[in-house]
Amino acid sequence: MAASQLAKKGQPAAKQPMRRTVGLVLIGLGTALIVFAVLMTTYVSSRVVKFPLNQYVTATLVDNHASYFSPTKLTELSPVTMQATYTLKGNAAAGSDSTAVWNQFIYVYDQTNKAPVQTMTRTMAFDRRTAQLVNCCGSNVNGDSSVHQSGVVGYVFPIGTQKQTYQVFDANLLKPVPFTYGGTDTVNGIQTYRFVGNVAPTQNGHQTLPGSLVGMSQSSVTLPQFYQNKVVYWIDPDTGVLLNATQDEKVFLENPAGQQALVLFNANLAMTPASVKGLVAIDNDQRNKKFMVETLLPLVTGILGVILLVVGILLARRWRRDVGSARTAPGSGPRGTAEVPAPAPSPEATAPSAKRPSMIPGLADKPREPNA
Repeated sequence: MAASQLAKKGQPAAKQPMRRTVGLVLIGLGTALIVFAVLMTTYVSSRVVKFPLNQYVTATLVDNHASYFSPTKLTELSPVTMQATYTLKGNAAAGSDSTAVWNQFIYVYDQTNKAPVQTMTRTMAFDRRTAQLVNCCGSNVNGDSSVHQSGVVGYVFPIGTQKQTYQVFDANLLKPVPFTYGGTDTVNGIQTYRFVGNVAPTQNGHQTLPGSLVGMSQSSVTLPQFYQNKVVYWIDPDTGVLLNATQDEKVFLENPAGQQALVLFNANLAMTPASVKGLVAIDNDQRNKKFMVETLLPLVTGILGVILLVVGILLARRWRRDVGSARTAPGSGPRGTAEVPAPAPSPEATAPSAKRPSMIPGLADKPREPNA
């Protein structure tokens, strides 16, 4: 039998089916791991690498030579140290697998005179990978939920940011403004894309105040308010995380002649080194997570899958070779069974024909006469 032939070669017959089974299992497992490694860089990554639901971050921007109009002292204060603190806190309960909801609080403070200057609140809901704003989940600006927020959040850009122009929502104008790609820079060792948003003087409201404050004879006047701003963002293109920012903002009133009548706010704010360091730390966490899901785990899983696949193929091929050898071994029949040796011929069968007795009596002793 084939099993007996394999046993003679030092390979127990019972191990042959086991070797084949193990080989097939390893082939299946290796193939599955390779497929999973490929999917991890695309399908799995898109569902794991996202902006967090429970984000919490603060960043401070400062200008030591700012100026503004004090409504309590009814005069312009300059120069002052202006500090703007931005706080972002995620509302995980309001978010979902695809949408993040973050609450923002901006507090502008005159450090020189220890006086608050401005506050702003905002709730933003946005796609957790593209950073595109969506109007849901209680989104509002200063409590006004009728404001339609659109474009990119700005505090984060799309994961995989491109060298292009993005429309970023401006909470002062209540509409998106273009942020153009301005080149690459390095922030604390991380390569970033620089985006610049330029807002030319744009009317965004009115102010009523005594005419004497703007050199007018009326006791009370209502003048148009104009807002202009130049914002620069440094974005990690891999994660879409903001690492640094500057903001050169000016708000002023115009008189009927179209001239600047009163400066309400003027500050060229820059992010503090401590705030940059904090944002970089948050970004490093995102970069590590992205590296694990898109590079390290797929690499390790793919290598392990290839190893298991190769070992499985070798085991399966060895089993086939062993079985094939057993079928073609000497003494094996067409089905691997041992051949039964033919019986040895009897002495009578091998004797000369002259001495072989005839089956007809009396004929064997008589010689055959030649033909006439």
